Amino acid sequence: MKKINVSRMSRLVATAMLTTGVMFSTAAEAKQKMCVFDLLGTQGDVYALMKDYALMANKWGADIELKPYTDERIVAEDFKAGQCDGISLTGLRGRQFNTFTGSIDSIGAITSYAEMRDVLTLLSNPKIAANMTSGNFEVVGIMPLGAGYLLVNDRAINNLSKISGKKIAVLDYDKSQAKMVQKIGAQPVASDITNFAGKFNNGQVDVVAAPAIAIKPLELYKGLGTKGAIVRFPIVQITGNVIIDPKKFPAGFGQKSREYVATQIDKAFKTIEKTEKDIAAKYWMDVAEADKPGYIKLMRESRISLAADGIYDKKMLGLLKKVRCKHNPASFECALKDE
Repeated sequence: MKKINVSRMSRLVATAMLTTGVMFSTAAEAKQKMCVFDLLGTQGDVYALMKDYALMANKWGADIELKPYTDERIVAEDFKAGQCDGISLTGLRGRQFNTFTGSIDSIGAITSYAEMRDVLTLLSNPKIAANMTSGNFEVVGIMPLGAGYLLVNDRAINNLSKISGKKIAVLDYDKSQAKMVQKIGAQPVASDITNFAGKFNNGQVDVVAAPAIAIKPLELYKGLGTKGAIVRFPIVQITGNVIIDPKKFPAGFGQKSREYVATQIDKAFKTIEKTEKDIAAKYWMDVAEADKPGYIKLMRESRISLAADGIYDKKMLGLLKKVRCKHNPASFECALKDE
């Protein structure tokens, strides 16, 4: 038997341990680049929240470096190209990374902030964790940005028959919006998050959808003018997502992040509700009670159709229906099995 050179073996083991230690040390010390979409860049509320998030992430072993973006499309593209280790953007744009969480923002699926609280709290539960990862991407936080309301440039557009033929701005990357607009006989006008407000304010479109927190920063009052209105009927719940490449973050980071973000939900809702309350009463327009059941059925039919087309995730739609029926068990849909 060949004699083992103990001294040489010891040096090899020591070298291997040193090399491994350097590799792990380098991985642990590397900063994670988080690309943050905020229309106002470093001056916006989202960027400010992400600064707090980055500080908290230090406790979970991450060292996050924020990079601001004012164009959401570029955030998503840079993430796919590996130039960002994580991103913060809207759920509508985030759907491409996870259709389960991306279907929270489906048409008419969450009808109140009480329902939204339940959904977001549920999604922070470890039992749901497997659904938060899709391929190389993990959703590590979901925050409410408020209900999306229709803004019309003329109060005369107060029901579906009046909206027929009108021009409505739709996000060009969200197929669900264009299909819904076509279904009601209106004209979809392809837009993105950087220019839809300008089109409304300049009269290029008659209708846009936006949460209350976007109205002042995007100067949508210009588009409302003296005849316009905000229709007090939520057609969608807008969310903000934090999504990461889990390979670039410490083990267990995702669940810790989701649980932390869930503790911030009430604070977010207080901001949203205050923003809505601060909008002058003259701008609000209520939907006639007699019209509401028809709108609810229309949005429900659209969700089912869009799920069949693979745009919405059926599992998420089922979860959202359970939450709706918990809050309104007498609803006609609770006895149906098609969603």
